[in-house]
Amino acid sequence: MGKIGFACDHAAVAMKNDLLAYVKEKGYETEDYGTYTTDSVDYPDYAKKLAKGIQEGEVERGIGLCGTGIGISIALNKQKGIRAALCHSEFDARASRAHNDANVLCMGARTTGIEIAKAMVDSYLEGTFAGGRHENRVAKIEEE
Repeated sequence: MGKIGFACDHAAVAMKNDLLAYVKEKGYETEDYGTYTTDSVDYPDYAKKLAKGIQEGEVERGIGLCGTGIGISIALNKQKGIRAALCHSEFDARASRAHNDANVLCMGARTTGIEIAKAMVDSYLEGTFAGGRHENRVAKIEEE
């Protein structure tokens, strides 16, 4: 597995830092696109940094975080080639890879406990795209 990129807003700095450490402990390389403090910022700015990292091949996949995960997932999905999935369970995270070939896992720091978040990260990072009938669907998402 290639490098994993992380991006968040001010509401999710603590969760980002916890998940970064967790992913590093599992042996993954990481890239932290910020933010780095709890000073108020705009999540689209950090979503764009993560998206650019994926688009340019600096990172293979990403994890996007904000208070609910909604804002950053919307901002990420506006970027070309990004398939960001807002997930709330291990099943969601596993399905996002198998069925949607999601390249970014999004979560909410104010809505998701850290142990559930870690379980979702495991499912997401270990997951693979099932292909088959899902390939046509993903191709339709990528159409301009």
